[in-house]
Amino acid sequence: MKRMAAVPTSEPPTVPLSDDLGWALGVLFRAYAKAAKMAMSGVPGGPRGYQVLATSVRNTPGTQLALAQQLGVDRTVMTYLLDDLEKAGLVTRQPDPADRRARRIVATDAGRALLQDLDARLDQAENHLLAGLPGDDRAEFRALLQRLAAHVNVSDPINNPCQAVDEMTASDADAC
Repeated sequence: MKRMAAVPTSEPPTVPLSDDLGWALGVLFRAYAKAAKMAMSGVPGGPRGYQVLATSVRNTPGTQLALAQQLGVDRTVMTYLLDDLEKAGLVTRQPDPADRRARRIVATDAGRALLQDLDARLDQAENHLLAGLPGDDRAEFRALLQRLAAHVNVSDPINNPCQAVDEMTASDADAC
């Protein structure tokens, strides 16, 4: 039997659940998480290691305990993350002048350079994810998303970003 070639149509393909906000957010979140994970490959600690590195570069060097609290990371997990980042030459632990028992986390030059590279990789991943929108729509989408997230965060604040992701992925697995 001879197969007939598909006739191209000018209509976009039908998207399942296209008007379901949860479905759309889930698709975008999964794609973003996958792209971000790939962008951070090779970083000790993956996304958490990136958060530690970014915080140590962009904020006043904080103590190990303050950093763990700010990022919502268990103190023991933070110790292991910092061990790995320090072994890679990305951060150092320096005595806190105000409390010699505490250690301040300071990014090295290599850590700053890696963060710059990681930020470029994340920008590229985000641009790929948002490629379905024209430039002006991308900026508007980001602004609206930030505004909506800030509004929702007032009534249901995220005190621990890692826990929020864990909860979401656990509930996503339960839905299967």
